[in-house]
Amino acid sequence: MNVKTPREITEATLAIGNNKATLPAGKLTVQAVQAGAFIAFGGLLSIIAGFGFPEITASNPSMQKLLSGAVFPIGLILVVILGAELFTGNNALLVPAFMKRHYGIGAVIKNWTIVYFANFAGAVAFAWIFAYAAGLTSSGPYHDAIVNMAVAKTSLPWLTCFIKGIGANWCVCLAVWLALAGHNLMEKALGCFLPVMAFVALGYEHCIANMFFIPLGMMEGAPVSIWDFVTCNLIPATLGNIVGGALLVGCVNAYVHLGRADK
Repeated sequence: MNVKTPREITEATLAIGNNKATLPAGKLTVQAVQAGAFIAFGGLLSIIAGFGFPEITASNPSMQKLLSGAVFPIGLILVVILGAELFTGNNALLVPAFMKRHYGIGAVIKNWTIVYFANFAGAVAFAWIFAYAAGLTSSGPYHDAIVNMAVAKTSLPWLTCFIKGIGANWCVCLAVWLALAGHNLMEKALGCFLPVMAFVALGYEHCIANMFFIPLGMMEGAPVSIWDFVTCNLIPATLGNIVGGALLVGCVNAYVHLGRADK
C-alpha cells in the first residue's frame, strides 16, 4: 500500500483549502446540506445496529458502542469520497492554507458559518423525513434509545461536553488526514473508518452528529428544549470540535510539516 507521507498529506490540504475557501455560496450550501444528511445517515444506522440487540448488549455494555461505531463511519466515508462539505472536517482542512497566508480569517469564518448551518439543515431534515416520518425510531428498542440519548447528551456538564467535543473532532480530522493518504476507494474508506469508529465507541461529542441525534430524540418526545439542546450540548460540543480539528490536527500538522508562513 503506497500511501502519502505526512508532509504530502498536509501539502495536499493547501489546494483543498483554497478550493473550499473560494466555492460559491450556493454550491457550498448544497454540498454542506448533503454532508449533514450523510452524517445523519450514519447516525441512524448506528442506532439501528447498536441498539437492535438488547439481549446481547445488556450484559456486554461495550458491545452496543462497538456495534454503533462499526457502522457510523459510513457518513464520513460518503462525505470524503463524494466531496461534501462538513463543518468538522473543514475545521482542520482550511487551517494549513490559512497559516500559509493563502487567504484570511474572513474566508475561514465564512466557510465554517455557511457549512455549519447547512449541515444543521441537512441533519434535521434527514431526522424528520427518513427517521421520524419513516417510523424507524417510533417503537422499542429504538424509541427509548434515542430519547435517552437526547437526555444524556444535554445533561452533560458543560466542560465535559467541551472536552468530549475536542476528542471527537480530533478523531474525525485524523480520519480525514488518513483518507487523504490513500489513493483508492478502499484505502480512503479504511482511513475514515478506524478513528471515527473509535470516537463513537468512546462516546465523544460530535456537533453535526448531535444535530441529528438530539432533534430526533426531541421529535420522539424527549423532555429536551431547544434551549437545552443549544446551550447544554451544541455550543460546548461545537467549540470543542473546533479546538480538536483546527488546533490539534490543522495547526499541528501545518506547523510540523509545512514550516513558517510564506512571506
